[in-house]
Amino acid sequence: MTCLGLGGCLDVSAETPAPPKKDDSIQVTADQLRQLSVVKVEMRPFRLEKSAVGQIAYNEDASTAVLTPFSGRVIRLLAKIGDKVARGAPLLEIDSPEIVQPQNDFLAAAATLNKARAQLDLATIVERRHGGLYKDSAGALKDWQQAQAQLVGAENDLHMAESTLDAGRSRLRILGLTDGEIAELQDKGRIRRSIPIYSPIDGTVVARKVGPGQFVRNDQGEQLYVIADLSTMWLKALVPEIDIPFVKVGQDVEVKVMAVPQRVFKARITYVGALFDAPTRRMIVRSEIANPDGALKAEMFATFKIAIGASVPAPAVPMDAVIREGDLAAVWVEQAPMSFQRRMVKVGMEQDGQVEVREGLAAGESAVTKGAIFLDNEWRQ
Repeated sequence: MTCLGLGGCLDVSAETPAPPKKDDSIQVTADQLRQLSVVKVEMRPFRLEKSAVGQIAYNEDASTAVLTPFSGRVIRLLAKIGDKVARGAPLLEIDSPEIVQPQNDFLAAAATLNKARAQLDLATIVERRHGGLYKDSAGALKDWQQAQAQLVGAENDLHMAESTLDAGRSRLRILGLTDGEIAELQDKGRIRRSIPIYSPIDGTVVARKVGPGQFVRNDQGEQLYVIADLSTMWLKALVPEIDIPFVKVGQDVEVKVMAVPQRVFKARITYVGALFDAPTRRMIVRSEIANPDGALKAEMFATFKIAIGASVPAPAVPMDAVIREGDLAAVWVEQAPMSFQRRMVKVGMEQDGQVEVREGLAAGESAVTKGAIFLDNEWRQ
């Protein structure tokens, strides 16, 4: 009992009752129930993931720069950027005096080979004749021995001529002539001043660094074209130093790019760098990605996730079943037909559209997915 100065007294021994706590359950009508989707909570495997950012790049194991083996002037361009070319397809044509002398040398070697073959045939006939005469006692031994020495010399000359011709053929191949063009040169003896430069691989022209009429040299490492096979691409990612111990060659990677955010590309780590970038304390990790439809382009910004450790099963619900309130999360659980309870849960990883529930939910229970937001709004009113 407390008395006031004006003589009034109040009994404050009994505390004011607190307002009743809001019930966590809600009942729905049949029409409302048809707007909801309810799924069983299942156990699913979850693996710890590390994420990083990087860029898509050409697969350097399947791309090459096209150089010129001789100096000359470009007289014709045959391939444009974006063209798909097959191995052996002509890219451009160069006029050069440097290819005249190797062709002359090859023709001279071919003529020397023909002469050596004729000399060998003659030496073989002479040796057989003198050998027969000696065996029939109609010839001298020294004549047969001299014929044998001439035959050996002719055979050596033939071997040397064949080696010289092979060397000349190899030199022409280095200059870019095909076996068919070399055979035509040997057969017809027609010397060419302009020679095409051919694509060394199957792929797509991704760069052209030469123009019509431009004089190119073979002593500057000057790239004329860059050809790349775009069926596979590289992801060059920068992984933080703290995550490197978890990254190994052969691990599977999930890659996303901003250009096609709805797709997840599968990749595998093929290389882990040996040196950190000093300013950022990050290391390059390279993965190879299949790109059969050409959706991935070089220099695209990409993010990727690496799964590490063993899979751990846990209750899982679809992402749209989780109602988030800052750091808190709730799920609507079916208690009975047309009756649902709001359950606070502790969530973990998100993988393949599923959310790991670490506390508050068990496998076999039924959770609302589609319409969970509707129930939450109705409950708050």
